[in-house]
Amino acid sequence: MSAGEENIATPGEILGDSSQFIAGKGTYLAPNGRNIHASLTGQRRLVPPPPDSAEKRLTVEVVGHKTRGAVPEPGVVVIARVTRVMARMASADIMCVESKAVKEKFTGIIRQQDVRATEIDKVDMYQSFRPGDIVKAEVLSLGDARAYYLSTAKNELGVVSAQSIAGATMVPISWTDMQCPSTGQVEKRKVAKVL
Repeated sequence: MSAGEENIATPGEILGDSSQFIAGKGTYLAPNGRNIHASLTGQRRLVPPPPDSAEKRLTVEVVGHKTRGAVPEPGVVVIARVTRVMARMASADIMCVESKAVKEKFTGIIRQQDVRATEIDKVDMYQSFRPGDIVKAEVLSLGDARAYYLSTAKNELGVVSAQSIAGATMVPISWTDMQCPSTGQVEKRKVAKVL
C-alpha cells in the first residue's frame, strides 16, 4: 500500500469518533451518534477549526474524485435492477440516484420488513420482486457488507418495470399485480403507484 492509498476512504468506512471529530462534507454520523462514516469514495481530509472558534475538534471530510457519479445517501430515491430474490430479502444493483446515473457499482438490499408499510409479516418476497425487475426505492441506510438497505414501503415505491415470462413489458393493473399484454397472464409484484 502506497502512502497515497492510506488516505482513500470508501463508502461506509469508519473515519473516526464524534468525540474527536466533526462530520464534514462527504461523511455522515451513524445512528448511534458516535461513529463518523464516509458517504463516498475519495480523499480523507482533516480540517482544523477556525482560529476564533471555541470548537477544538477537527472536521473530517471526504473529497470525492471529480469523475465520480451520484452516490446513494439515506433518504434519497434510487432506481435499481433486482438481481436475486431470496426468502427474506432481494438484492439489486443501483443504477440511478434520483435522476443521475451512478458510475460505481452499488448494491442494494430490500429486506422483507422494508417491502411495504402494512402486513409486513405476510410479505412474500417471490410475489413482490423477480430478477430483472426495475424498482424505485428509498435508501434507508448503509447496511452491512457494503450494501445499502433499500425500502419500497411507500405507495410510490416498488416495481416500475418488469418483464413477463413471455418476455413482454408488463402493465400494472393494481398495487399487487402486473399483467402481460401479449398473454394476459397476471403476475404478483409490489407495484409502484404511478404518480
